[in-house]
Amino acid sequence: MTGAGEQLDQFIDRFAPDIAAQGREAIAFFRKRHPTANLLVYDNYNALAVGFASNAKRGGIIFSVTFYPRWISLFFGRGVELNDPDKTLEGSGSTIRHIKLRDRISHDDPRVLALIDQAIKLAEPPLPQEGQGALIIQSVSEKQRPRRP
Repeated sequence: MTGAGEQLDQFIDRFAPDIAAQGREAIAFFRKRHPTANLLVYDNYNALAVGFASNAKRGGIIFSVTFYPRWISLFFGRGVELNDPDKTLEGSGSTIRHIKLRDRISHDDPRVLALIDQAIKLAEPPLPQEGQGALIIQSVSEKQRPRRP
């Protein structure tokens, strides 16, 4: 039996090396910035999502690093509430917005960090002030699309 960290590594290893590296870098960067967040992992049919959450429930996810075969996206559960003067966010749904991390923008871009800071302030419940968040494998779909283009 493998631990959650080893399982997450196995999930990420199924992606192309450049996508895997970009996603790992983003997760490590955000983990360092928000160490009290729980990481909720969903290895779904379409994508691998690693949500940064204030608790162990899907509703507590503040933002997520999501792996697709050709790119990494950041999803914001309350994206419509974020002030986005540079029009960085994409999407037209009633709540969620996302950013595709590609040549035009990276996970440490000041515009991205400003959006994440706003999302953290909106979090309900708020992130814990102390401690280390857990890494939790929430679900693994039996049937999945190919992880490489």
